[in-house]
Amino acid sequence: MIGATRRRILITGGNTGLGLALAKKLSGRHQILLSGRKSQAEVAGTLPPGAGYVVADHADPERSVQTLIAGIRDLGWDRLDNAVLNAGTGMMAHDGLDTVSAIRETLDVNLVATILQAQALFPLLAKARGTLTLIGSVAHKGSANVPAYAASKAGLHGFARALRSEWSGRVSVQVLHPGPSKTGMHAKAGYEPGRIRALFLDADDVAAMMASAIAARRSPVTISWIRYFNGGAFTGRKL
Repeated sequence: MIGATRRRILITGGNTGLGLALAKKLSGRHQILLSGRKSQAEVAGTLPPGAGYVVADHADPERSVQTLIAGIRDLGWDRLDNAVLNAGTGMMAHDGLDTVSAIRETLDVNLVATILQAQALFPLLAKARGTLTLIGSVAHKGSANVPAYAASKAGLHGFARALRSEWSGRVSVQVLHPGPSKTGMHAKAGYEPGRIRALFLDADDVAAMMASAIAARRSPVTISWIRYFNGGAFTGRKL
């Protein structure tokens, strides 16, 4: 049964934002391996106790795969119960137009790296009949401020649907679409939401709803205020 034993869980982009919040939710019950761009020195003292960490730049998709596989091997893991591919980036577009470099980096980090990582992790997930979770965004339906970001998340939605069918019976596949949350992502993207930020969900509440959705293995799942008001951060299955 899910949650009955300590699971081996990989979370990419796990050194900040929703990835880190999710890691903190799960670290007391499970074995956690995190990845991120920051160096070991930069993350020292910020990660959950006992969590492993590998430096992986997802802007270099092929190298990020090699790094993740090496990190899993170094831990002695021969299987994965959960892989949460959460690493992402986004940049504010000016007049609805992204620069070529912004488009390439956004698609490499959010989509290309995720596709390559999912394929490479399949054998490890299949051994455990595990779950692959892709972290999308409500922006996958379209957003004028971040068109390349929205396109990358729409790509993840379609990719999850394809894998959910292709890997059926061997690996569960899902995509979660969080709404705006109180993390540093908007500042990194160059977007200042102003007073509307007060309406964003707390990262810890979003992480709690993500954990419940991962345990339930449903797809797609939108992580929003509606789910929160229905008790999503406090009820549901436990991972």
